[in-house]
Amino acid sequence: MFKGSFVAIVTPFKDGKIDEKKLKELVEWHIAEGTNGFVPSGTTGESATLSHLEHEKVVEIVVKAVRKRVPVIAGAGSNSTAEAISLSRRAEELGADAVLSVSPYYNRPTPEGLIAHFTTIAKSVRIPMVLYNIPSRTGVNIAPDTMVLMVEKAKNIIGVKESAGSVDQATEIRCKLGDKFLILSGDDSLTLPLMSVGASGVISVAANIVPQDVSRLCSLISEGKFGEARELHLKLFPLVKALFLETNPAPVKAAMKELGLIDEEYLRLPLVQVKDDTRAKIKAAIRNFGVQVPAEKA
Repeated sequence: MFKGSFVAIVTPFKDGKIDEKKLKELVEWHIAEGTNGFVPSGTTGESATLSHLEHEKVVEIVVKAVRKRVPVIAGAGSNSTAEAISLSRRAEELGADAVLSVSPYYNRPTPEGLIAHFTTIAKSVRIPMVLYNIPSRTGVNIAPDTMVLMVEKAKNIIGVKESAGSVDQATEIRCKLGDKFLILSGDDSLTLPLMSVGASGVISVAANIVPQDVSRLCSLISEGKFGEARELHLKLFPLVKALFLETNPAPVKAAMKELGLIDEEYLRLPLVQVKDDTRAKIKAAIRNFGVQVPAEKA
């Protein structure tokens, strides 16, 4: 169910508020382009600066627009266990197929604290939970042995969005938890290597602008067509790097505005729009990749 390219969909804004019409349009565009699933209200969706009501509204809009055509893994994490439980329960009520729960940030819990945090959340809902391991943002790595203990305590912890940047760690997870435990790459540049050791797909930022290509990359790897997959990976690589020249999602929103996919390049403070030199590099990467730029932008 959770395979292929899951877009970490941006939250478009209009006049400082969620642009509901544009978000629905993006969902339809992604499905037409072959995106395999959605992750709303995640890091790329600016979850850190959405109010709880806005966070839930984004999930609701996406779930309703998707209409069960593909899976929705709703962002529902927090560094407060009680808050994460509330967001997870609401995602379940809204019809999400699973929740994505990030490691508690700032408070840096011990492995015992991570186990208690995640298993308490998992037991509060009936739908599957996917861990989100991104130590570069949270300050804490979820070690494979810790994941093993979590799965023993809560069977609906089914997988991890692995963003530790380590093929070794992904390999260890696969060795210790087997094929039934889901691994999704959390880094576009590591989709090929992580899928080669057992990941099922990617939660992708790049899919916001090149959904067909990211979905095709996942399909090629799944089909064992590694030569073609490598060629596409190498083509995507410069574009992916351009999308992370500054803090995500500022670069991808700049790219989407350039391509006419969103109307406003608005970001919630403390994030700001990219610098001029970054914008020039993003525009060059778009052109070099061959993404179609609207005539008026040329």
